[in-house]
Amino acid sequence: MPLLLGISGSLRRHSFNTAILESLADALGDKATLRIFPLNAIPMYDQDADTETPPETVAAFRAAIGEADGIVIASPEYNHGMPGVLKNALDWASRPYGKATLTGKPVFTLTSSPGAVGGARAQAQLNETLASIGARTVLRPQSVIGAVHEKMTDGRLGNKGTLDFLMHGVDDLLREIARPASAVREAN
Repeated sequence: MPLLLGISGSLRRHSFNTAILESLADALGDKATLRIFPLNAIPMYDQDADTETPPETVAAFRAAIGEADGIVIASPEYNHGMPGVLKNALDWASRPYGKATLTGKPVFTLTSSPGAVGGARAQAQLNETLASIGARTVLRPQSVIGAVHEKMTDGRLGNKGTLDFLMHGVDDLLREIARPASAVREAN
């Protein structure tokens, strides 16, 4: 069974994005396992600390990415962009240069916002950062969730249409994971 790593761009205790990841984990059934890695303990990126023995939480984060077959990133939008905590984590994940565990990894991105645009600007930044790292972002219609606060029920994504749409994105991720490496090289 494929192992997916969920990364929420929000540290908030009752984060909509973490709740969305938990809802996806529940909905996956026997398709895959989704494990969420919290970013709370990831320190600010410091190239001086990025040595052969990086901070323990960074080493654990990089290892979790390496062990995963694919990544699901759920991000809010802060001031028309992705949160600093997520950008910081991706900066750590992009190292060491040329050997990062995120390079070549299939990634499904989604964003949410209480606003109508659903975090589309944050998703553009997120996908651009992932492209610069060399991650394989799943190509599909943009997965943005507007008015996210109205789609939550008891701490989970309660809107069936939205959950179904996101599950199609996870299905696309699982198909990308199943593609032979030779097909990925030919497509690029």
